[in-house]
Amino acid sequence: MAAAISMLVSRYVSQRTSPVKSVRSLRNWRVPDMSSPTRRKEGYIVPEKGDGAWYIISVAAEKAEVHEQTLRHYERLGLISPARKGNSPHSPRLYSDSDIERVIQIRNLMQDLGVNLAGVETILHMRNLIEQMQIENRERLEQVRQQMEQEMQRLQDQHISETRRLKGIIERLQRDKM
Repeated sequence: MAAAISMLVSRYVSQRTSPVKSVRSLRNWRVPDMSSPTRRKEGYIVPEKGDGAWYIISVAAEKAEVHEQTLRHYERLGLISPARKGNSPHSPRLYSDSDIERVIQIRNLMQDLGVNLAGVETILHMRNLIEQMQIENRERLEQVRQQMEQEMQRLQDQHISETRRLKGIIERLQRDKM
């Protein structure tokens, strides 16, 4: 029994110490910007090459001028969703520039406007809804524009064929008069 516990403890310690080494090696880890979407695997965002710059928690906290625990707290509340280097909850968090911008927005709402976290969550949710509606409206507007262009082309084609038909009738009438 003691041997089993000792084995589990040593396995736990080795698992807990190895990510620390990888976090240190990831401190300045960046992916070249090649415009590629991120993937979701088992609930975690896994960065791909081309997703832009990714920062570990200490660098992200420094850039956003907040404490690392603040970032973890915001993640628990669902205000931010950092990527993970792997598929495990123990994988190091990786923050994008947009994550850092969102943290700065949260910080500004709280410090400058005195909004509490529940209010921040509501504001950010409403902001996301507005952005989604704007995207949908742009898509609808583009669809309507394309439909109008198709209808204009159809009407122009119809006008041209009708004009040719009438021109033919007029020419026949003029020949018949002569």
